[in-house]
Amino acid sequence: MKRSLLVGSLSLAVSGLLIAGAGTPASAAKGPRTVTPKPSKAQALHDATAQVAATPGAVRAGAHDTFVSHDVTIDKDGTRHVHLDRRYQGLPVLGGDVIVHSAPNGELRSTSLTLKTPLSLSVTPKVSKQSAVAVAVAQFKGSRKGSKADLVVDATAATPTLAWQVVVDGTAPDGSPSHVHTLVDATTGKAGKTWNTFHSTVVPGHTANAPQTTAVAGAAASGTGHGYQVGDVTLGTSSTSGGYELKDPTRGNGETRDAQNKTVTNDSPPAGWGVAFTDTDNVWGNGTLSDRATVAVDAHYGIQATWDYYKNVHGRNGIKNDGVGARSFVHYGTNYDNAGWDDASFSMIYGDGAVGQKPFTELDVAGHEMSHGVTAATAGLNYFGDAGGLNESTSDIFGTLVEFNANSPADKPDYLIGEKISSTPLRYMDDPKKDGVSQSCWTTNTKNLDPHYSSGVGNHWFYLMAVGSGSSTWGNSPTCDGGTVTGLGNDATGKIWYRALTTYLTAASTYADARTASIKAATDLYGASSTQCATVEKAWSGVGVAPTATTCGGTTTQPPSGSNLLLNPGFESGATNWTASSGAITNDTGATAHGGSYYAWLDGYGSSHTDTLSQSVTVPATATAPKLSFWLAIDTKETGSTAYDTLKAQVVYGTTTTTLATYSNATPSGYVQRTLDLSAFKGKTVTIKFTGTEDSSLATSFLIDDTSVTTG
Repeated sequence: MKRSLLVGSLSLAVSGLLIAGAGTPASAAKGPRTVTPKPSKAQALHDATAQVAATPGAVRAGAHDTFVSHDVTIDKDGTRHVHLDRRYQGLPVLGGDVIVHSAPNGELRSTSLTLKTPLSLSVTPKVSKQSAVAVAVAQFKGSRKGSKADLVVDATAATPTLAWQVVVDGTAPDGSPSHVHTLVDATTGKAGKTWNTFHSTVVPGHTANAPQTTAVAGAAASGTGHGYQVGDVTLGTSSTSGGYELKDPTRGNGETRDAQNKTVTNDSPPAGWGVAFTDTDNVWGNGTLSDRATVAVDAHYGIQATWDYYKNVHGRNGIKNDGVGARSFVHYGTNYDNAGWDDASFSMIYGDGAVGQKPFTELDVAGHEMSHGVTAATAGLNYFGDAGGLNESTSDIFGTLVEFNANSPADKPDYLIGEKISSTPLRYMDDPKKDGVSQSCWTTNTKNLDPHYSSGVGNHWFYLMAVGSGSSTWGNSPTCDGGTVTGLGNDATGKIWYRALTTYLTAASTYADARTASIKAATDLYGASSTQCATVEKAWSGVGVAPTATTCGGTTTQPPSGSNLLLNPGFESGATNWTASSGAITNDTGATAHGGSYYAWLDGYGSSHTDTLSQSVTVPATATAPKLSFWLAIDTKETGSTAYDTLKAQVVYGTTTTTLATYSNATPSGYVQRTLDLSAFKGKTVTIKFTGTEDSSLATSFLIDDTSVTTG
């Protein structure tokens, strides 16, 4: 039986629960996993905290890190995904969140995170809070209502830094609620990233052509609506004394109210703001703008259609999955030329549009805005960098899928965003650059764009996945790599992206991370060798997002010369791309990976045994100084300088096996990087092989992780 080793203890506070000096779980012999009942969310959270305490390396945790619960999801088979937010010396860490993925029996399988190394920095600011607030306030445009500042660690920066996160609340010049976040370097006082957590349909100033307290509603009723954008529809309403109200008790008491052409005087619409829509006969609107209830029909139907899509397709019970419906305000402001979602008040606002434009109560706009709430409750994607584009793209994707799911005759589904508001759509999914500002292909500059424009990369990926490349009745979609993509349809594409969002993406995820997350999602849903997974890869390549270490059954082509030629080099995709003895590639908590949560564990049984690990690779003839590198840890019960148990690093070419180096029980150590010369194999396709051999007594374990073959 393999022993526990190389694991330190760590005190972690998770969701208020302190796990002090948590010990390493007992290791288990290799064999079939037992099936356990589906756990509760509380049990999943408890087990995840224990796993983090036992294997801090899997989440890049240091002695000063604590974690609090962000979200917990459990698959039908009991597989757990526990999303945790990181604190460093008590400070929130932007980009430090992690998802712990565990088997139904609680065994740690893998982790999802963007933090590369454990944090180590001072949390003593050199710039005062007052100075930081002054910097942020000077940049604020609009009517300011208040501000606050808190110290955070910005782990989204190339080097994690201490910063003041200043939030200035108020009203933007166009009347929108405004919650502008600015990071001010706590050492230099320089303003950095800035973003607004009020999410609008278009960039404020861009014209259309370029937690809620829920009141108890009355009995559920079924009303008839004559909308401006959605046409004639059936509405969920509630009966009240003397009539009916636009409040739907069957969908979490989601309600629609009249803003009476006012804008917020606070920074968010407060509970009870606006006026309720009531009616005596439960017939709403007349299909024209002469009746104020007409656009209320649009908005209320938007709540209904969005709820039904998430509930019926993904099993999600409301935006936060807590059974609570959203609130919508129509007739917001005067000639307000936008719509938006305010997560702080859990509400939507809709403008009537500028002079000559139409109300923003289009169905895909409703689905788009409320999907920002879904993103906030799940991945929590930042609203800057690549993550900002993914945030906006997610709303465009699900707004489109809400529209297709509703299949309204008055608003026929398509892959355009906001096409009914004005003469030209707000965004095109088949080729986003057609709007003149969005990107169709990922570049290193994507992260620097406004999220409404960097979202084009994700939108283009979705279109290729759902429809495919080339010309169709929906549009004409080129690929950035010249390849051809055959679409899968909306159902599979939506399910893959929803699982990627809710299961694998974290706050600072990049487009490369999105490729990895959606490959994992497709593998979970359809299998690694499935057409669906292969299409995910083709579609990401089709928008310029290059292959990552995570692939579908090893179908990704060899990386270019100069990068790591080994696939899945850190074993985070399990045994993918490797040939290994049964159970050798593992995330067993009896030992610790050098990085991530998976590693290769050869031998360690204390009996006559041989384990092997191998992968084929072509060493380019043009390589200047090809090398094999890997991190190796050796733990043994043997004593003395005699080599009883050995690990050989080998290269197999044809029928010839060359041993590059031999390691043994005589030199036990923690992880040490080993580098070996491959110059003799330039221009050859060879097999990199590790062979661990153990004698009949006293166990020796050889742990291998973070391998690479480089060209010089």
